[in-house]
Amino acid sequence: METFAFLIDGFAVALQPHNLMWALIGSVLGTVIGILPGIGPALTIALLLPVTIALAPTSAFIMFAGVLYGAMYGGSTTSILLNTPGEAGSMMTALEGNRMARAGRGAAALATAAIGSFVAGTIATLLLTFAAPAIAELAFYFKPADYFALTVLAFTSVAVVMGTSRVRGFIALFIGLALGVVGIDTMAGQPRLTFGMMQLLKGIELTVVLVSLFAVGEMLYVASRYRKLPAKITPTKGLAWMTREDFARSWKPWLRGTAIGFPMGALPGGGSEIPTMLSYTLEKKLARHDEFGKGAIEGVAGPEAANNASAAGVLVPLLTLGLPTSATAAVLLAAFQNYGLQPGPFLFTSNPQLVWGLIASLYVGNLMLLVLNLPLVGLWVRLLLIPRPQLYAGILVFAMIGIWGVARSWMDLLIMAVVGLMGYVMRVYDFPIAPVLIGLILGPMAENYLRTALAAGQGNPIVLVSTPVSATLMVLAVLFLALPPLLRRLRANA
Repeated sequence: METFAFLIDGFAVALQPHNLMWALIGSVLGTVIGILPGIGPALTIALLLPVTIALAPTSAFIMFAGVLYGAMYGGSTTSILLNTPGEAGSMMTALEGNRMARAGRGAAALATAAIGSFVAGTIATLLLTFAAPAIAELAFYFKPADYFALTVLAFTSVAVVMGTSRVRGFIALFIGLALGVVGIDTMAGQPRLTFGMMQLLKGIELTVVLVSLFAVGEMLYVASRYRKLPAKITPTKGLAWMTREDFARSWKPWLRGTAIGFPMGALPGGGSEIPTMLSYTLEKKLARHDEFGKGAIEGVAGPEAANNASAAGVLVPLLTLGLPTSATAAVLLAAFQNYGLQPGPFLFTSNPQLVWGLIASLYVGNLMLLVLNLPLVGLWVRLLLIPRPQLYAGILVFAMIGIWGVARSWMDLLIMAVVGLMGYVMRVYDFPIAPVLIGLILGPMAENYLRTALAAGQGNPIVLVSTPVSATLMVLAVLFLALPPLLRRLRANA
């Protein structure tokens, strides 16, 4: 009952006229971003960080939540109509959705994607509502050693799961850790990796790295591979609709996709790609109709539900433990830190208006997105006609203005250029970006927890596995590293 009371207070915040306006802006912006290939919610929120600092924290995060959910919705539109996923989580939707569109059933595919996203997003938000306070309560019992073990687990799982190579994942993680220790050591007061430059004493701004890796790196990558190919748009007229048979075939995949997406999104390294792939595979095995590969509606309904449910799952470890498990979550954590806030169990007690207003806004934003996506599909798709040179030039100018506005520092612009070039090289050689952000954000936190735990244990390293929680998490971290190569070796010998 206490959770219901908090949620009602959250709706009182989310339904204020100015917050409804920010939710609408975020939903529209997120949908647009989801439709445009290569521009994800992480980049959008990173670009908005410098310009939203004047907003109240609650309004800013309500808008960010709209961007996050809207991008999930928008990615399905281009996947179905153009076979061009705007988001990584929409890759599986394109397999069956585009075949449905070619067969003249694009309206039904878009409808099951939009309604499935709404159903999954609402159920997942309900699970978030009741799971988050319980996990936050447990976190009060965590000791520094437990938090350090938790960050080690996040490091290993994210570096191992993300990307095609574990070596590349760990290189990306260590780059993030190196960037995170630049500046003055908060405990010893000594400068580290500043190379005698006063401008680096304050450290490297997370916002600068985020915008550089996503905006500048993406722009250079697209420019180096630019081809003037006109977008081939499949026309869709009127409201998207579904038959009774379509509903009968879709509702179970919606629920199964939600059941897969929410817990997978909450796990470190889960993201949206893995649950959507699992959902597609499951629906293919359970299918009664021999339509997979020809345009099966179940192949759209399940992955889209898993995609949206995973977005809510990502918010569970972020809000309760302050742990980002995806690139977008890392950017949201940076947004919290921009406002001087640290997500975790104390956020629920120190700033309940923000937390519950944010959770309540997810319900409101989901409804807004359903209304936006069903009738306005044709309008959204025409955004793909914007020439890429003009689009990315606008993003680069906006990014430079935003970075200059944060601190008015030429050093930040220089770092932006260098890190942006590094982001381009990482894209070319298939290095994952997310581990860099995870290392940059969690590195200083892990260092503080490690030093605090060792100080409490008088330098004895056994203190790091002295509690049941820390020992269990360390074992899980070792398993994340040891199991994949062990399983590969066993398969090779079989």
